[in-house]
Amino acid sequence: MKNRKSAIVTQSVVAAPQTGKNSHPFLPLSSYSPFAAPDAELYRSLREAVPIIDASIQKLVRLLGSFEVRCGSRDAEKSLRQFLKDVDVGGTRKGIEAFISTFFEQFLTYGTAVGEMVVSGFELKSLYNADLKCVSLSFGKNPLDVVVCTQNENGVFVPVKYPQLILKSVRNPEPGKLYGTSLLKGLPFVSDILLKIFNTIGLNWERVGNVRFAVTYKPQDDRLDKAYAKERAMQVATEWSKAMEKNGPVKDFVAVGDVEIKAIGADNQILESEVPVRQILEQIVAKMGIPPFLLGLSWSTTERMSSQQADILTSELEFYRRELEPIIRKICKTFLVLSGLDCEFSVEWSDITLQDVTELSRSAYYTAQSRKILSEIGEKGDGN
Repeated sequence: MKNRKSAIVTQSVVAAPQTGKNSHPFLPLSSYSPFAAPDAELYRSLREAVPIIDASIQKLVRLLGSFEVRCGSRDAEKSLRQFLKDVDVGGTRKGIEAFISTFFEQFLTYGTAVGEMVVSGFELKSLYNADLKCVSLSFGKNPLDVVVCTQNENGVFVPVKYPQLILKSVRNPEPGKLYGTSLLKGLPFVSDILLKIFNTIGLNWERVGNVRFAVTYKPQDDRLDKAYAKERAMQVATEWSKAMEKNGPVKDFVAVGDVEIKAIGADNQILESEVPVRQILEQIVAKMGIPPFLLGLSWSTTERMSSQQADILTSELEFYRRELEPIIRKICKTFLVLSGLDCEFSVEWSDITLQDVTELSRSAYYTAQSRKILSEIGEKGDGN
């Protein structure tokens, strides 16, 4: 009897690994070290893991706006505009705006963007956005000389053959550094905390929302009941499984004896996540420079505050335009030189408008009304 009792006790003790390893799937974020140089994979994972970061970058790319090129010669302007509209940029995409969008997105995400002008004979054929994995920047003979290198067949980085065809731009590089600073710098730490909260919420809802039960059979004091405790427990488990089948009919569970049924996790309290998530999102939005209302965040803001945030974003977009304009000018100049056209040109960006249609219509109405009043005053002055 002692051996049977010890066997029952031994088999009833089961490990419950409810605190097992369940990390979120974005390992580059969880293994990020603030003292190590982040790589491109980290920033790619950051955009994929936190949708609000990816949405902010996409918003900046779209709000950058379009531009037009004007030349001193009408024929040169027509040829240049046609080239910028139909230039091949890889895949099924065409036009310099598609190239600039990818270039700008790379510029924001990694802090460094590299492209290339593909020339065939004496004609500029296409524009190419380079993968940063295949490109390396190094110092030349002096600190002001930057050499762009690419991998050869043996995987060794060697200087490119035609550096004058390379397009490169870096964002806020640190002193003595060649590579730029990503817009996402400083976000891996807070984003990792945010993902831990989201992952924990998912696990808690999986445990609590999908109700699981603990069925406990307690043998009575008599020896016979204790002797067959294991068999009765197995019988109770079998009948409970049949009663809880998903695809089967609804059944009642009937048991004889002292049987206790509890919902696992029903006594636990899920931690409040609204406040910490809001605090982390505020840090992310502040870093990205996008007004919250553009991201669908209904935070309490006054009309004046929204207007000020729009003005700040306008200045940010103008800064990015100044960073990208040298790339556009280099492409246009290369096309004109290879086409044998020698003329001055200028890049004119479209106006940045972040107001709604009602405000724009009201502004246009006031402008037209003021012009009418000024013209009437001028006519009366000429008549006197």
